[in-house]
Amino acid sequence: MRSLSQIICSIFLGLPLWLSGTLALRATAVSSSTAVEVAEAETQLDSGIRLYQTEQFNRAIELWQPACKRLADLGENNSQALCWSYLSLAYQQLGEWSAATDAIDRSLKLLQSKAEAIVLAQALNTQGRLLLARGQPEVALETWKEAEAFYQEAGDVAGRLGSQINQAGALQSLGFYRRSRQVLEKVRFQLQAQPNSQLKAAALTSLGSTLQLVGELQNARDILEQSLAIATDMGSATSAILLALGNIAYDLQQPEVALDYFQRAQKTAANLEEKLDAQLARLSLYREFEKGLPGKEMQKMVAEIHSSLPYLPPSRLSVHAAVNFAEHLLKMDARELSYRQLGRVLSEATAIAKSLGDRPAEAYALLQWGKLYEQNGQVAEAIRLTEESLAIAQSIQATDIISQSAWQLGRIFKNMGKEKAAIAAYSEAVNALQSLRGDLVAINPDLQFSFRESVEPVYREMVAMLLDKNPSQENLRQARELIEALQLAELDNFFRDACLDAAPMTLDNIDPTAAVIYPIILSDRLAVILSAPGQPLHYSFTPLSPDQLQEIQEELLSSLSPDAAIGEDLPFAQQLHDWLIGVAAKEGVLKDVKTLVFVLDGALRELPMAVLHDGERYLIENYNIVISQGLQLVDPHQLDKEELSAIAAGLTEARQGFSAIPAVEGEINQIASNIPVSVLLNDEFTRGALFNQVQKNSASVVHLATHGQFSSKLEDTFLLAWEGRIGVKDLDELLSRRETARSGPIELLVLSACETAVGDDRALLGLAGLALRSGARSTLATLWVVRDRSTAILMAEFYKHLQSPGVMKAEALRRAQLALLANPNYQEPFFWAPFILVGNWL
Repeated sequence: MRSLSQIICSIFLGLPLWLSGTLALRATAVSSSTAVEVAEAETQLDSGIRLYQTEQFNRAIELWQPACKRLADLGENNSQALCWSYLSLAYQQLGEWSAATDAIDRSLKLLQSKAEAIVLAQALNTQGRLLLARGQPEVALETWKEAEAFYQEAGDVAGRLGSQINQAGALQSLGFYRRSRQVLEKVRFQLQAQPNSQLKAAALTSLGSTLQLVGELQNARDILEQSLAIATDMGSATSAILLALGNIAYDLQQPEVALDYFQRAQKTAANLEEKLDAQLARLSLYREFEKGLPGKEMQKMVAEIHSSLPYLPPSRLSVHAAVNFAEHLLKMDARELSYRQLGRVLSEATAIAKSLGDRPAEAYALLQWGKLYEQNGQVAEAIRLTEESLAIAQSIQATDIISQSAWQLGRIFKNMGKEKAAIAAYSEAVNALQSLRGDLVAINPDLQFSFRESVEPVYREMVAMLLDKNPSQENLRQARELIEALQLAELDNFFRDACLDAAPMTLDNIDPTAAVIYPIILSDRLAVILSAPGQPLHYSFTPLSPDQLQEIQEELLSSLSPDAAIGEDLPFAQQLHDWLIGVAAKEGVLKDVKTLVFVLDGALRELPMAVLHDGERYLIENYNIVISQGLQLVDPHQLDKEELSAIAAGLTEARQGFSAIPAVEGEINQIASNIPVSVLLNDEFTRGALFNQVQKNSASVVHLATHGQFSSKLEDTFLLAWEGRIGVKDLDELLSRRETARSGPIELLVLSACETAVGDDRALLGLAGLALRSGARSTLATLWVVRDRSTAILMAEFYKHLQSPGVMKAEALRRAQLALLANPNYQEPFFWAPFILVGNWL
């Protein structure tokens, strides 16, 4: 019986599920004089498939190449076409794109007439994979649609479902997330109608893994649990499913749950490969969550993995297992194995990759081997191995490995004091990361990038180098561009796709009275770049560790509590004011500035900039204040006030475990007294009703007075409607279609009762992501829940000023906050400070 993982591989790649039956069918279709030779050639295809499924790609090629020639000599076009299709798949795995293209072209040429539907479907499936890998998702999508039709004609259920899952991936690459979800839901519906079988369990596992990749973690878990139940009932292997469920728990920050799944996956492993997968997953879990094992138990586990590696058959899987094992131990700074022993592990992995002719695996092994030498201070060897890894990666256009190898070289050169070489290497790493963008979450899971470990540090380390000593204007410009690129990369990582279009923008083209402030948290300083119209970039810094900054940030947040003493916030607010804008203010850089736009970093994102204090006045008393993810994401469009109107939806009653918000009705009535409003209140406020209002109504403002939360986790960022939660991607579906409608996009999205997740320094990503994904040009929201009465007063003031001629959105918010500040009942920052405007401030 074939394993579940082999069936999953067949679903995605279009390989035949029942080889013997397929081959026997073809053998009977030829004359008896050639039947034996055809059968022998197709046996080579069969053997090659088994090698492919164990990731021995070069050895599969060695079997398939003569098989293709033999079938050509026999005039067997269909079998020959299938053979060339398989060769293309193997060449793709090895990064040999020219050979892959030539092979699939040969396959399709042979199938131009009198092709078997199943063979043509498999060839088209292979072509779709190649097209997507080469950056042509539109053509890949159409190709997979053709493949689906031929799989349907051939009666191949697995192939048809696999093509649909592939189409969903292409749609995600194109940014059509709603359509992608519809396709995946269609696959799920079809699977529910199928009787329980090993095929159904495998298809559900594939679907669950796909949903996990795009951040649909709850749906993915539900589907995988169903797959597990089916496989368990049928007595099938379950280790692969348990491992997938453990990975979802890992992503959901549930280490205890993940550990249980990984332990069960190890116990139920059907072979050494599955056992090692589970053990390596446990090792990763211990490292990430610092759930250390007792010394002897850790030694036992490491020794068991180490002793098992030589028994894996030579394949890409065995290379990646060895490399990941060494990487985990290096990152844990574990002493269970010496540097010499780890060096031997990586040397053997590199040798296996070379013997297989697997260039991507070789580059990956060399990269980690170079890192081992770097960590051990053997600089010359580290450079040699890393440069070799980079050269291979460049030759096969393996952009993911290029980014990491170039970064590694940059670190080494930086530590050697070779600044020019280091900057060049860092630049190559950044360029590679930017070209990857949405592929960062779709690459080989063995190479899966951790944003915090493998992406963010590349940007920050390069910025630190550019800002060393006395940076030139050119260095400041590059550093600013890198920080904006990092903000965009963080949003890509948040959404698990490259969904946002960025266009370079100059401040003079947006607002000549605004200045943009970029605080940058580096390992040894808080750096600040300030951009004001008509002036050179201004730079200042404070020697400060991230921990010291975090301490001040926490003190200020604590002092903003309603239980804190009056004025308790001032020392901390003044300290941050001095660090962020004190130098620029003293030097007169801000003298003609009316609006401050903050592109915040790290722990600073949790703070309302309005509370910064110069010793006499709060910052909001002097300037309009805006939060941005970068000017490249700002749409410089002014609000049209001639026909200002709103759609207002809210909940006054308790729902879904959230408390009632009685003042919401009064808040909406106050808005209606200023501008025309279409209202959805309580049970009228459903997802469907909001969608319908947005589609048929040309209102430029959408005001949602309901509970919600912003988090750095996609699944924990939501708004509350009457019947349940609205996630970020749901809001995308609800609102963003207005952007292509005649009425245009939403100008302003107001979220008046939401809050950021406590202790989450990246929670503003949830707010920024929700704002950008909704298609709204601006979003007004709160960092924490404020008493509903003061919120109602502020919102009434905001809308009153918003409709005034010549008053920008940022100015309207400032006036509303000042109104609360002047009110004896609400003058404490707790009431007026958390309201922030994100995005366009005009």
